[in-house]
Amino acid sequence: MRNIRMTISYDGTTYYGFQTQPKGNTVQDVLEEAIRVLTGEEASITASGRTDAGVHARAQVINFETASPIPVERWALALNSRLPDDIVVLQAEEVPLNFHASYHAKRKTYRYGIDTTKFGDVFERRYRLHVPLPLRLEEMRRAIAHLKGKHDFTSFASTRSAKSSHVRTILDARIEASEGKLDIFLTGDGFLYNMVRIVVGTLMWVGEGKLTAEDVKRILEAKERSAAGPTAMAHGLMLWEVHYDD
Repeated sequence: MRNIRMTISYDGTTYYGFQTQPKGNTVQDVLEEAIRVLTGEEASITASGRTDAGVHARAQVINFETASPIPVERWALALNSRLPDDIVVLQAEEVPLNFHASYHAKRKTYRYGIDTTKFGDVFERRYRLHVPLPLRLEEMRRAIAHLKGKHDFTSFASTRSAKSSHVRTILDARIEASEGKLDIFLTGDGFLYNMVRIVVGTLMWVGEGKLTAEDVKRILEAKERSAAGPTAMAHGLMLWEVHYDD
């Protein structure tokens, strides 16, 4: 058996998330079917992490075992010819059999995109939340700085989170601004269910003047979901990058 690691991009607009579920139509379903058509095998894909319905990925990492002799340099081309246009294999490589895309991930970066133009960019509507209101950018930057470091992020986790611990470490948190756009980047050793989207919803309240930067510190300390802002819409979120020791 061989263990194949791939980096993939996908537009999550029409999918019910990455991971297989009973109602089907997931990114994993489509990838596994393409592998079955190509090799005749029933592959079981492991991903670096789930993405929810409507969430996108610039560089998701997956792995699966196969007995296929297809040369590793041919995998991307072979699968892309069997995949829909909204899923693309960027790179494939053979890795040791013990490699696990989720367990071996050291940190992940997510980007949340916001469109701040008056009427909204029609070409960005699937990938950015349209917010035509003026936002207090510097206050938002002061607020996001409070998230850096090791904290209990219960206030920023969905009440549906099943994790035994909500302690996570945010290694980098920043907001980049350009004409008509805001990009919120969070890099951490792990993320809770809806964590990034709740952070963004809370930052939006800061930007709108409903909260101050210091309120974010108070929200962290509260360890209570009701203390934070709303969950931002899914379509602005993108899994940006996954980092490994190699």
